[in-house]
Formats: sequence, C-alpha cells, structure tokens
Amino acid sequence: MAAPLSDTPLSPLRTVAVVGLGTMGTGIAEVLATAGRDVVGIDISEAQAVRAVAALESSTARAVARGRLTEDERAEALARLRTATDLRAAADADLVIEVAPESYEVKQRIFRELDGIVRPDTVLATGTNALSVTRLAADSARPERVLGMHFFNPAPAMRLVEVVSSVLTSPAAVTAVTNLALDLGKEPVAVGDRPGFVADGLLFGYLNQAAAMYESHYATREDIDAAMRLGCGLPMGPLALLDLIGVDTARTVLEAMYAASHDRLHAPAPILRQLSEAGLTGRKAGRGFYTYEAPGSATVVPDAVSPRETEVVVRGRTVRTVGVAGSGTMASGIAEVFAKAGYEVVLAARSAEKARAAKDRIGASLARSVARGRLSDEAAAGTLARITPAGSYDDFAEVDLAVEAVAEDLEVKRQLFATLDKVCRPGAVLATTTSSLPVVACARATSRPGDVIGMHFFNPAPAMKLVEVVRTVLTEDEAHATVREVCATLRKHPVDCGDRAGFIVNALLFPYLNNAVKMVQEHYASMDDIDTAMKLGGGYPMGPFELLDVVGLDVSLAIEKVLHREFRDPGLAPAPLLEHLVAAGCLGRKSGRGFREHARR
Repeated sequence: MAAPLSDTPLSPLRTVAVVGLGTMGTGIAEVLATAGRDVVGIDISEAQAVRAVAALESSTARAVARGRLTEDERAEALARLRTATDLRAAADADLVIEVAPESYEVKQRIFRELDGIVRPDTVLATGTNALSVTRLAADSARPERVLGMHFFNPAPAMRLVEVVSSVLTSPAAVTAVTNLALDLGKEPVAVGDRPGFVADGLLFGYLNQAAAMYESHYATREDIDAAMRLGCGLPMGPLALLDLIGVDTARTVLEAMYAASHDRLHAPAPILRQLSEAGLTGRKAGRGFYTYEAPGSATVVPDAVSPRETEVVVRGRTVRTVGVAGSGTMASGIAEVFAKAGYEVVLAARSAEKARAAKDRIGASLARSVARGRLSDEAAAGTLARITPAGSYDDFAEVDLAVEAVAEDLEVKRQLFATLDKVCRPGAVLATTTSSLPVVACARATSRPGDVIGMHFFNPAPAMKLVEVVRTVLTEDEAHATVREVCATLRKHPVDCGDRAGFIVNALLFPYLNNAVKMVQEHYASMDDIDTAMKLGGGYPMGPFELLDVVGLDVSLAIEKVLHREFRDPGLAPAPLLEHLVAAGCLGRKSGRGFREHARR
C-alpha cells in the first residue's frame, strides 16, 4: 500500500519562490540565492521588484568588500534570482515563502491562488509572526503542506528560523523545511502555532511593558533604553527596538497575542495605537518613540522631549569618604568600585572578621585585574589601601555617603537604616542597593528621609556600568544630585526612576523570564529551544533559563512575588513550575541544580 502523500519524504527544496519583496522578503531571497537555491522573487509592484534587485546587488557588493563572498560567488547568486509580478511564476517552485503584509485577507488570497498554480508536493510557508498558521492552512486545499517559516530581520545576519507547524502539517513538510534552514546556515527551532511563537511571544510582551512604562512617565525613553542595554547586555533598548520593528507592526502582533492569551501584559499599550494612528510608526516614518534624521534613517536627532544640556540648578554635596555596609559579593564589588575611583572607603560588616574577609575578596579581584593587564600593581595596591575594614557601623561617623548592601530583607534593611541614622553625621547621604524593596520604607526608618535614596548597582559591580538612581517622594534634590555626581566619578551610567517595585530593569526583565517558564510549563517549547530563540532571535547574551539559573531561582521568585504584589496583575503571578523548583531546593547554579544540572562549585 502506498504511503499517504502527507508522509511521503519530500525532495530537497531547490527552487524557492518568495512572495513579497519588502525588506524581509528581499533579505530571505538573498539568503537563498547565496546558499545556491534558485529564487523567484514575486511582488505585485514591478517597482518594488526592481528595488529588491538593487538592494540585493548592494548587499552582495558589501559582502564582497568584507570578504564574505567572492566576486564569482556574488555573480552566481545574482544570476540565480529572477523577479516577477505574477504568482504563476511560482509554478515550478518546490517551496513558496509568503512574506506579504500581516493580513488574513491578503495571505489567504495568496494561498488560494497558489493552490491552483503549484505542484501537489510544493510546500507553502508563511512568514507571519502574528497570524494563525492553522487558520491559513485550513483555508488551503493542501493544509498538510502549509507551515510557518519565520525568519528574523535582517534575514542575512540573523541565524534563527522558527519552523511553525499546525495540527494539520505533515512531518515530511516540517523535515524538508528544517533541513533547508540548516543548509542555509540557520538555526531552526520547532514551535507550535500560537501568536508570536517563541522569540516574539516573549519579546513583544517585554516591549509592550516598556512602552507602558514610558507612557506612564515613570522614566524617560533614554533611561529605559539605557537601563536595558547596560543592565541586561541587550543590543538595543526596547523603545529603539520598537521603532526599528515598526510601532504599527508591534501593535498588530500584540493584538493577535492578546486575542489568544487575554493576558493584560499583551494588551497593546495605548501609546502604540496613538503613534500608529498618527503615522509615527518608527524609523520607516522618520519618527516614532524617537525622531530620526529622515524616513528610514537610523540616526536619532533631538526633538521636543530630548534631554537638554542645561545649567545644573542643584549641586550635590561633597563626597570624599564612603561607607559600604555588608560583606557579600555585592558589598565587596561596590567597595572596590568606590576605592578604584579614589574614594576613601570604610567597609563595615557584622564582625571584624567578616569585614576583613570581604577586603580579602577585593584583593583577589584586583589581583585578577592585574593578571589580565587591566590594572597596574601600583593602582591595585593604592585601591586596596583606601579600603578600611570595620566590625562596627560606628566607623561610619564621618562618611559623606553610606551605601547599604546587606540581605534583601526589608526588616534587616530598616534596622540598619535606623542605625545609620544614629551614627552618620548630619548631611550624609544614605543609599540602599535594594533591587525590589521600597526605598521609602528604609527612609521612614530614619529621622532624615530626605537624605535617603536608592542606588541600585548591578552584579558584578566593577564590570556593570548601570546604576538605577531611585528617588522617593521624600528624597531631597540635593541628595539626588549628590548620587548623580558620584556616579559620574565612578564612570557609571545613572538612570532615574521612581520608587516602585522592580524599578526599570527588574520590572521589565522578570515578567519576561516568568513568561519563558510558562512556555515550558505548558509544553509549548523546550528550554533549549527557548534559550536558542532568544539568543539568536532577540540578541540576548543569555537565554532566559541560563539567566534564571545564574540569578538564582529563589531570588527570581522573590522578585516576581514583589512585582505581582505591587501591580496586582494576574499575568505577573509567578509560574507554578518556578515555585515548585524553589520548594524542591533547585535554586540554580548555587545549589547544583535549577532548570538544568550544574557542577557544584
């Protein structure tokens, strides 16, 4: 008995038609042609087809100039591409990749026409990242041959391809497209059919929250973007990325995600509608969250909301001596940062022994910097000499700035601030490094709440450039100015934010991590595929599960509980899988097991 058509192995996909020659379609055509495939580029606009060929000629010329292609390889690639304005040009294609506008009506019309043109064994792929592949497949005469093939922009540079199968897709079609992606030098990730798939499903929720954060005037667009670049190592900030993607595109994707999930985190922030309807759709329009030199330009120009280099109205207080309270990794790192910048540092802990151990840790860190050629022996010795270990906070009597870096426990911090209030001289600024607790609660434990502020360093403090400067409603301008000026001398980048849970970075980062856990919990995708998708598709330095194991699952859970308690949003409730792992003692690298197994240190 003959095998069903849907199970019959498909021949290699040698001839590929690309329908829609915008930026993405042109990029996909380039990837295919340079990898030896015969490509038919189809667009209803002849002018657009001409522009696509010109773009391909320019792109391949740059590749030759950079040594990525030879002249002969370029000529062969260009010869493999032909363009047309009629879908009938796809008649001999083994695979058709549709990258038309994100509209069911447009895409369904294309698929219906292709049904009467291509061979029975031709695979039809949609490049959508927002619409239902299943719905498109069900409307086709060959649903078993329809799947999603989601490239990322720019297609020649981005390695990730999400291969999206519906309940109707044949295994043979999935295998054929997966093998093609591998032949193209891409990293295929198999995902199911739901709006956003893996990478965009996680990315767009985060982008939406960033847009809402900006809309609420919680922080400036520049500070939000700088915080996520410097605090998380991302290649772009979320608002700049929204401008690159297109505000209208982001709104469309989020609408589709919300229709499927009914999660408030996916309900498009009103500002996305306002910008879209005003035609301020990002770089392509010359204006979105930022203003650009010209439509299509990447060069940001000043506008009405750009920070102004104006005369400073309030000057900070003089800071020469700094007290650092704590003996852990963060306290040691912060003390090292201040001492390197020339400040005299008193490093105080609950005992003289703990304080000396913390100074020894700093000495080891400085020795590593010397060994790597980043610091001279003299500079390291001078830095260490400026640090005085102390077993009592009484030694903070003459410091100009006290920085608390003790356990993330509100009662512990309140008790410490009550002590600092008694021992520190009048006028000293008192700062907490909390990442999630209310700064004002620390301030209210003192008789001088105007001198209390958040100064949230990131770990490891000597390497990370970001400091979130957190004002409460009671913080005085002079205390705020002092911390901003100190950050400048430390060569750190300060971002201003208000006193609410998570500040900027954690308020955007941890819901994204929580949503990744939910994906695994729902058996939508594997941890490995999710990590791969976010590194290759989103440019993240680490995948969410790698990062969770590094941060610590207990720490992550605590932060997510704080966010959920503050904002009362059901979408922020910690994923049960995360709670189960923490209850089981699986805390990440530090315990030897988290989402993955780790060698104990």
